[in-house]
Amino acid sequence: MEPNGTAGKHGLEGDPDLQFLLDGGKLIKIRSSSWQKSRFYKLEEDCKTLWHESHKIFKRNQTFSIDDIDSVRKGRQSEGFLKHTDPSVEDRCFSIIFKGRKRNLDLMANQGHEAKQWVSGLEKIINNMHNLSRQQKSEHWIFNCMRKADKNEDNKMTLKELKHFLRQINVEVDETYAADLFKKCDKSNSGTLEGSEIKHFYDLLTHREEIDVIYGKYAQTEGQMSARDLLNFLLNEQREQVSMQDALKLIEKYELDGTAKEKKHMTKDGFLMYMHQEEGSILNPKHKHVYQDMSQPLNHYFISSSHNTYLMEDQLRGPSSTEAYIKALMKSCRCVELDCWDGPNGEPVIYHGYTLTSKVLFRDVIKAVKDYAFKTSDYPVILSLENHCSVDQQKLMAHHMIAILGDALLTKPLGDTLPGNFPSPEELKGKFLIKGKRLNKLDAIFNNNSTVDEDTVSEEDEAAESKEGEQKTKSKKSKIKLARELSDIVIYCKSVHFNGFEHAKDNQAFYEMSSFKESKAFSLAQNSATAYIHHNMDKLSRIYPAGSRTDSSNYNPVPMWNVGCQIVALNFQTPSKEMHLNQGRFLQNGLCGYILKPGFLRSFSSQFDPSTLTKGPWLQKKTCHIMVITAQQLPKINKDKHKSIVDPLVRVEIYGVPADNASKETHYIENNGFNPMWNENFQFDIQVPELAMLRFVVEDYDSTSQNDLIGQYCLPLTSVQNGYRHVPLLTKRGDIISSAGLFVHLMLIDAE
Repeated sequence: MEPNGTAGKHGLEGDPDLQFLLDGGKLIKIRSSSWQKSRFYKLEEDCKTLWHESHKIFKRNQTFSIDDIDSVRKGRQSEGFLKHTDPSVEDRCFSIIFKGRKRNLDLMANQGHEAKQWVSGLEKIINNMHNLSRQQKSEHWIFNCMRKADKNEDNKMTLKELKHFLRQINVEVDETYAADLFKKCDKSNSGTLEGSEIKHFYDLLTHREEIDVIYGKYAQTEGQMSARDLLNFLLNEQREQVSMQDALKLIEKYELDGTAKEKKHMTKDGFLMYMHQEEGSILNPKHKHVYQDMSQPLNHYFISSSHNTYLMEDQLRGPSSTEAYIKALMKSCRCVELDCWDGPNGEPVIYHGYTLTSKVLFRDVIKAVKDYAFKTSDYPVILSLENHCSVDQQKLMAHHMIAILGDALLTKPLGDTLPGNFPSPEELKGKFLIKGKRLNKLDAIFNNNSTVDEDTVSEEDEAAESKEGEQKTKSKKSKIKLARELSDIVIYCKSVHFNGFEHAKDNQAFYEMSSFKESKAFSLAQNSATAYIHHNMDKLSRIYPAGSRTDSSNYNPVPMWNVGCQIVALNFQTPSKEMHLNQGRFLQNGLCGYILKPGFLRSFSSQFDPSTLTKGPWLQKKTCHIMVITAQQLPKINKDKHKSIVDPLVRVEIYGVPADNASKETHYIENNGFNPMWNENFQFDIQVPELAMLRFVVEDYDSTSQNDLIGQYCLPLTSVQNGYRHVPLLTKRGDIISSAGLFVHLMLIDAE
């Protein structure tokens, strides 16, 4: 069973950090000030599993997969460490952060150099796992399952173990088929499979009929693909604008067979390898980097935005946490919300007012934001303040932001004269912008006029509404006193109440922006779409979920993007279809959190209305043909049910202007998650491709209850590659399912 152990080590053989992890050592696990216990941790031989001793009665030994780790942080960089340890142990500490909601693991080594080696070793292993090609991933997936099925660990498989193995990989086989497959592989007639027989068995299982057909059609040279054959495939099937040079590069990059490579040929194995890489993916590789013009004014971009960023769960009792900010920022969220209230000892806190959600110090949030804001994107981060604090604590808020954020905090407009419009994301790289109330206009900075008529402002719309919802009063907008120090650091995002589009046009400066509750925004988008679009051409708009969404559910962001709203704030902590759409919208342009709006949402001459679709540059009618061919290695949903095997179906959805919204689905296939084949064709007519999103959903069919989600993937239609493509699959929370995927044929062509 050797291949199982080599997958994780690939390229790391003899590495001292790897050996250090394999030897393992004692670490102190920290849960609280009083619960700090020594436990032995080590990397298992497969290099994909971390083992640790446990003192629980029923779980003497525990393991978790390296695949479950999101990141490793060196130092006291978790809430637990900050609360329960002393700064003097900084260099001995590190945290393992898991994907999803699994609790962080805070560990302390005996010496600083040991902590450093744990961190560098784990990071090497994690990066190695990420860099494994899909082909290697599917290989280690197969062998891992074989190992589990090999009950007596003799590296041989009996018929009974084989059947158990097939169930592990989601394939139901009847007795006859299992016996036939076994006989076919058991060349030595020993009643068990070993060595090369297991490899033969593996080949039978990983056989891709659809790839054979495609390869066979184009492999016209001695049974293989010459560079010319490959070029024909790229031009005719993939519709790519490529040359012979590109075909030769692919052979050089992906061909595994040395003899074929010398002949400039591609074997079927090389072709399968290519099909599984980014060149064969549905997402255009050119869009994986920042490729859009980033020098337009800030309001010309959709901005990835989070609502109630401090919450990990719901809005009534859930915990508030700096961790929630880190998770959002690491997903390239560029606008986070801080709900600020007076806290004990004069220190402002962040939590969801009038509820039982826990509180977190304002200063701790600003520190976390400073540390993590620009790790995945260099482009500016907007801190949206919902201010309920007294003047004294507001002064402290301003002090903390100035002291902690330093030069990265924008405290005056760029340039020496009063600006007429926003600077660009490019000009604001690495900067923090504060969104909040301001006592005067920006003119005061340049007129040397620092006087203000009064020190009160109307409360932030969302803040007033949350109070109104709680106290059930409909009194006139309440006023709050605003500290001068806090007012002065609000530059390009001054919050003002919305009094209609005409009023905004006549009275609001470009930097004065309004927040809209979802119901108000949807109503305006429905009834005054063109006016809303024009409003968003020189101003920013922020949309937020209704206060009644106490479960932190989300609204559909697409109609808001359709009218050019930039800051469409969603509850990032809630896995949902709406968050899948958000992840899809910001998937392109290097995952930087900014997407340039289409030209017709930026040009003042535009009369675009998403509902009526009169003639204009937005109408670029396309026909989208999609053939759902197969899926590979779909995970079992109900792992507790011993015999549960998925009955998968695929739904293809389009989200965009109302005329483009559509959904079509395949039939379901019984008892096969390993390699189900549908070969079903769908056609979608698209009016406004620049606003359309394509979403694939794979579900486990259930005749008696709601189907379970197996995986999903969403991307902008403009980022789709034509031809035969692999579609990665993500979990409900948006994490990649490493070896699962869909295989489709897609053709987006101009409609007649």
